[in-house]
Parts: sequence; C-alpha cells; structure tokens
Amino acid sequence: MLPMRRMAGMSLVELMIAMVIGLVVMLGVVQVFAASRQSYQLSEGLARVQENSRFAMDTLQRELRMAGHFGCVNDQAHTIQNPGSLFSTLNAGAHPSLNFMQSIQGYEATGTAPGDTVALSATPAIGGNAYSPALPDELAAALSNRVDGSDIVALRYLMPDGVPITSSTGGSRPVFSFDPARLGVLRSGMTDPGLYGVADCMSATVFQARAVDAAGGSVTFGDAPNNTSLFTSVYKEGQTMLHRAESIVFYVGYDADNAQSSLYRVRFTATPSGALVAGAPEAMVEGVENLQLLYGQDRQLTATSPTGFIDRQGSADEVQASMSDTTAAWRRVGAVQLGMVVSSPDRASARQADGAAALTTMGVTFTAPTDGRMRGVYQTTVAIRNRLYGN
Repeated sequence: MLPMRRMAGMSLVELMIAMVIGLVVMLGVVQVFAASRQSYQLSEGLARVQENSRFAMDTLQRELRMAGHFGCVNDQAHTIQNPGSLFSTLNAGAHPSLNFMQSIQGYEATGTAPGDTVALSATPAIGGNAYSPALPDELAAALSNRVDGSDIVALRYLMPDGVPITSSTGGSRPVFSFDPARLGVLRSGMTDPGLYGVADCMSATVFQARAVDAAGGSVTFGDAPNNTSLFTSVYKEGQTMLHRAESIVFYVGYDADNAQSSLYRVRFTATPSGALVAGAPEAMVEGVENLQLLYGQDRQLTATSPTGFIDRQGSADEVQASMSDTTAAWRRVGAVQLGMVVSSPDRASARQADGAAALTTMGVTFTAPTDGRMRGVYQTTVAIRNRLYGN
C-alpha cells in the first residue's frame, strides 16, 4: 500500500490577511461609488435647477411682454394719445380679473421689500400672507395654494393671433363674421371661449360673447352675465381683427402631492353667455420656491405723454401709490425685473449656502432649509414690448 500524502491548506493567519485585504479593497470601491453617486446627484440637481429656471423665465418673459397688447395699437397709446378709444363692456367692478383697462397688476407680499430677509421652508406656509395692494377676494379664492412671501402678477391682454373681420352688423349690438376655417386660430387653444376683443388701429373693445357660431363663423355680442354696457365704437371689415381675450395670474404655489413649490398659473374664463370662472391652478414649472418682482415706470409721471425713459424701479405697492389714478400708474410700467429662487426636485446632498454665498435676488435675501436640495437664484429684466413708447 502507498503511504497517504500529507494534506496541505491555508493557515488561520493567511485567511485573516486575505480578509483584511478584501475589506480594504471593498472599502475603496464603496467610497468611489459613494463619491460618484454624490457627484451625479449634484450634477443632476444643478441641471434640473438650470433647466427649470430657464423654462420658468421663458414662460414669464413671453407672458409679460404681451401686457398691453390690444391689436395694432397698445393700451397706452389708446388711452393717452386717443382717450376713450380703449373700451370694455365687462363688469370689472364685480370681477377685478375682467379689468382689461389695466393690463398688468402686481401684488407685493409684505415683508419682501428690498433689504428684507425671507426664510424658505421645506413645507412653506400657505395663504396667510398679506399683499400690497390688497389681493382681491376673487384672486385669493382662486390662488388657494399660494406660498407666503412670494409676489403675484396678473396680466390681461388680447391674444396675438387674431382673425380678420369679414363683416360687422348690428350697431351697438354687433355681430362679427369671420372665416369659419380660422376658428382654431381665434380660440388659440381654448375649447369654448367667450371673452373676446375687437380692434383696429383707432380703437379696441373687450366684451363677452352672447353666442358663437362655429359653423357659420360669427361672434354675437349681446346680453351676457359679464357685460354691463353696449358698444360705443363702430368696427368695419378691413383693418379690424377679432382676438380672444386673456386674463391670467402667475404665482408660486405649493404642490402637496410632490411636496415642493412650483410656478403656477390660473386662467379666468367664461363661455359664451356663461359666468366668469377661475380655472384650476396649473403647475407650470416645478421647483420655483419664490418670485420677486420690481416694476420700471416712466420718470415723467405728470407728463401728458410718456417720455420713453424708465428710471423709477419700485415694488407693486410703490407703483400703486405713485399716482392718484392707479390704472394710469400701472399703464406707465414699461419694464419688469423678476427674480426667482429655484430648487432641485430631489435631494442632492448639497451643501447649504453660507453667508458668503447667500441666496439674494431683487434685494431680498433668502435663508434655505437644510433639506439637501440644490438651490439657485435667477433674475432678468423684461421690456414690455407693447409699452415701447411711441408704438
């Protein structure tokens, strides 16, 4: 018989050395993975903040530039150069959202003037902030999720896309006819709008339609819930255009489902012969935590006509108090400075801003919560193109 060969194996010391080496390697791999994950989160958070802020800025810029649009002549030219040529049959006394004589109206959240400090919260307070000028009850009820400490702006204008009038009959109760094939252009994305404006280069009138004949291509003015007067101007085919009238409000609201603030829009509409209703708040851009607005006015507030120089920058309450005629004061606004604080949708393990790199915009300093979200401030100046003097 052959002798048994001696069996060989690893000793306990060798096994322990191998385990230590393996643990060191695994620790290095975990650290590299964690650093890569944090770097990805920071990059993703920054990218989302920049993307959302760019989209929010583009949205607000586009809408602010439309303020004062009333056909081929703006509201300022109508009311200053040809008083009485801008007219509305709508009941603005009962519904501030139908005050088309005032194309832009800001509301300054108290405690957010330049030099103030505003504390941001992961779960902000809602609906308790006071505004100057005071927020009308109609808007307060519609903006039920508004975030405290953020400004609000309301805009009213005629949509840029209109249809030519082919005929107008009826005198003070006119019926405007148009090519029915262009009904989609007139509605501009709305299903059954009832608020319209008719304009030529001499005058403009905003009204609620009593009826709209989609097949025949006509809009009939008459007795409707929001009309309080008849037409005073006569419009004929040629230079006359028919537009849908738009009344919208932009604000920062809290989205409880996503646990984050967003830029919101509310549209006020009425169907033909229907009551005025506020649409459901629409979340436009996520991550917008605060909105601050300053308004540029013409420096010659006592002049008959604007001079074309804007050297008065002020908040909404300062514009409101600048002239005894508040509508005229807002009509002298030719530019808007807007600033916003935007946060990432997800936690990015971001280091909170310190005193040397505080979040500041429009003179307001913001303190951020320690929730790990990436935050940035963005601001721009928007010229209201329909208020470019001389147009």
